[in-house]
Amino acid sequence: MSAAKAKKAAADDTLSRSAARLGAVQVLYQLEFGGGAVEAAIDEYLATRSGVEIDGDRLAPADPDFFRSLVRGAAGRTAEIDALLKGSLTGQRDPSRLDGILRALLRVAAFELLARAEVPPRVTINEYVEVAHAFYTGPEPKIVNGVLDSLARFLRPAEMA
Repeated sequence: MSAAKAKKAAADDTLSRSAARLGAVQVLYQLEFGGGAVEAAIDEYLATRSGVEIDGDRLAPADPDFFRSLVRGAAGRTAEIDALLKGSLTGQRDPSRLDGILRALLRVAAFELLARAEVPPRVTINEYVEVAHAFYTGPEPKIVNGVLDSLARFLRPAEMA
């Protein structure tokens, strides 16, 4: 493979993982507020929303395996993740008191920090701050940065030194 093709493949992988993160946040939010089965929500997202065209722009398709891992993990470990998040939120706030999108975002990100050791924590933090910018124009991206930085320092201190 040529260097140019390798560089394009790496960029495509990065975009598909970013799309998977954004999609996982959307699906986790959908599951919390709309109900339904995790596997059905995953299948529906991959079949109808991954890589679609919106207003003339084609979105990057989500990495399906990474997306499935994030949704299944965050949905399946909510109590454990919320306990971790509570320790990283200012004043030990309960995650249930957060805005729904913010809560879903932090849960998916926390799962990634907790269970996806192949992803450097600083990459995870940066990616979810970018996801926060997709939803918010206020202080929320800074909140995401602070909470995830605190959580990463607790969960993966050697990598955050």
